Amino acid sequence: MRRAVRRRSLLLAALALLPGAALAQAQKFADPQPSIDNPRKIVISLAEDDPKRINAVISNIVNIQKYYDASQVKLAVVAYGPGLVAVLKGQSPAAPRIAALQDLEVEFLACGATLDTMKKTEADLLPDVTVVPNGLPEIVERSLRGWIHLRP
Repeated sequence: MRRAVRRRSLLLAALALLPGAALAQAQKFADPQPSIDNPRKIVISLAEDDPKRINAVISNIVNIQKYYDASQVKLAVVAYGPGLVAVLKGQSPAAPRIAALQDLEVEFLACGATLDTMKKTEADLLPDVTVVPNGLPEIVERSLRGWIHLRP
């Protein structure tokens, strides 16, 4: 018991020596701390054809961007099934917001299988949207490579 109290006291004393920003940073992020060399990697599902849900997902992405410094996070959005409408020219209820996020290096991916089912091609997509063979396996493979999967 005394040992635990002493360790805690030493830890608190060490934290007190840290500059304010470093202390806040240490409390904000889990280890390993995100960095340019080791950013948080987050893949986000977009599977609904509802303008309110699409915009809510985009708002969540904006909030993640605000929380992390741009150099500390990589974001990818996978649109599949009914959610593919979010990245279709002339149909996307969030095209300007998607373009703004792409300017901040958020990656938007479209499910190729859904494109085929909808009889659409890459030419039907918003600019700079990348086609992947299949949306769900893309999420699985990124997850296995250390990406965190969010379904907001």
